[in-house]
Amino acid sequence: MRKRPPAIDGLAASTLQLPPGAWSTVLDCLCERFPSVSRAQWLERMARERVIDGEGRCLTPETPYRVGLEVHYYREVPDEAPIPFDEVVLHEDPDLLVADKPHFLPVVPAGPHVHETLLGRLIRRTGNHDLAPLHRIDRETAGLVLFSTSPRSRARYQALFRERHIHKSYEALAPALPGIEFPCIRKSRILAGEPFFRMQEIEGPANSETRIEVIERGDGHWRYALTPITGRKHQLRVHMAALGAPIANDGVYPLLRHRGAGDYSAPLQLLARRLDFIDPVSGAERSFSSGFILSP
Repeated sequence: MRKRPPAIDGLAASTLQLPPGAWSTVLDCLCERFPSVSRAQWLERMARERVIDGEGRCLTPETPYRVGLEVHYYREVPDEAPIPFDEVVLHEDPDLLVADKPHFLPVVPAGPHVHETLLGRLIRRTGNHDLAPLHRIDRETAGLVLFSTSPRSRARYQALFRERHIHKSYEALAPALPGIEFPCIRKSRILAGEPFFRMQEIEGPANSETRIEVIERGDGHWRYALTPITGRKHQLRVHMAALGAPIANDGVYPLLRHRGAGDYSAPLQLLARRLDFIDPVSGAERSFSSGFILSP
C-alpha cells in the first residue's frame, strides 16, 4: 500500500490523479487545471520539492504528462497574514497535548488559512509531525482543543469522543431569556442549510441536544453554561439563536454578516471552557480549564 506524503506544518498534501488530456508535461496540466495558481507559483513549488508523485519522487517542469499519474502537492496562500493572537499549551505528555486556542485561529488548514492554524503552530513549536487534533472547535470559538501526540495511543483517545466518555463544558454570553426555566434542554434536528457553511433546524427526529444553564444574570448579557450532549456542527450557536438569544457577536446566526479580512474586533462570545475525562492510557482523572475570559 502506498503511503501518503507527510504533512508539512500541519498541512496534508492534496492529491490529483491526472485526467485524460493533450498536455505534454505535468506542469502544463496543473496550470490549466488550477488557473488561480500561476505558472511561476507551480515552478517555485516544484523547486522546493512540494510537488511529488505517488512514489514520493519530486516532479519537475520537464516531467512528462501521463494519464492517471498520482500527483501530490501542498496548497499555499501567498502573503498569508499572521493572526495576532497566541495559543497556550496547558499540558503535554508522550500521548496527549492540550492547547488553549484564541478566537479567530482555525484548528486545521481551511480556506485562506494554511500555515496560520493551531495545528501548524503546534507542529512548528514542538517539532512533532504526528500531532493530530482529536476534535474541532470553530475558528470563531476560543478554548480547549485536545491533540494526540502519538499514533500508538490515538485510537484510545478518539474513542473518548466517539463513545461520549468526555465531558465538554462551554461558556457563552448572550441576551437574557427570562421566560425560560433553567436548566433548559434544547433538542432539535440540525442539517446543513444555505449557504453551505450554515446549519439550520428542521422538522423531524432530533439529532442534537444541548443542556443550557445560567451562570450569571447581567444587565446587558447573561452568562450561560452550555453542555453539548451531541456534537453537531455549530450546534450551540444554532440552539441559542433558536431560543431567541444568539451568542454575542455571532456573524452567522441568526443573520449572516460579513467580516472583512483582518477584522479581529468583536469576537464571538463562545468559549470551550472545560474538558473532563478519565485518561484511557494512564487511568488518571483529567480536568482542564481555559484561561481565556469572555467579555462583550
